[in-house]
Amino acid sequence: MTVMETTAAATATATRTDSCAGPPRRDRRPDGQDRYTISEVAALTGLSAHTLRWYERIGLMPHIDRSHTGQRRYRNRDLDWLDLVGKLRLTGMPVADMVRYAELVREGDQTYTERFELLKQTRQDVLARIAELQGTLAVLDRKIDFYADAGRALASERSS
Repeated sequence: MTVMETTAAATATATRTDSCAGPPRRDRRPDGQDRYTISEVAALTGLSAHTLRWYERIGLMPHIDRSHTGQRRYRNRDLDWLDLVGKLRLTGMPVADMVRYAELVREGDQTYTERFELLKQTRQDVLARIAELQGTLAVLDRKIDFYADAGRALASERSS
């Protein structure tokens, strides 16, 4: 990478805001809609209304707008955030770390380094789990091969 490319990449990174999620998942959402009730969000995400309220209570969710009657009104950005939270849950990240990440995002750009370190550690944990699972899969494959071979040997003996 040239010096100009490196500078351009650094500038783009510095001016980019953390959207807190991957690309929007528009495939699940009604066309043009950007306001959802808690029951609609529960249906779209597979999370219960109780879990959504709990996420808000512990600070895992950003502030959720309310209607004039006090009903929660989620937006597409909230669905994007919930998608990220779901991915973080799959990594095995503790809820306390997810809440800390959410707090860091709300604190702003000055927390990029801490967010980076938190996500980097989570990635290392995921890679370790993947390696462990690959070892477990190898054991299962050996056992499956053993039983397949034993089954073929028994079948061969019976047909003789």
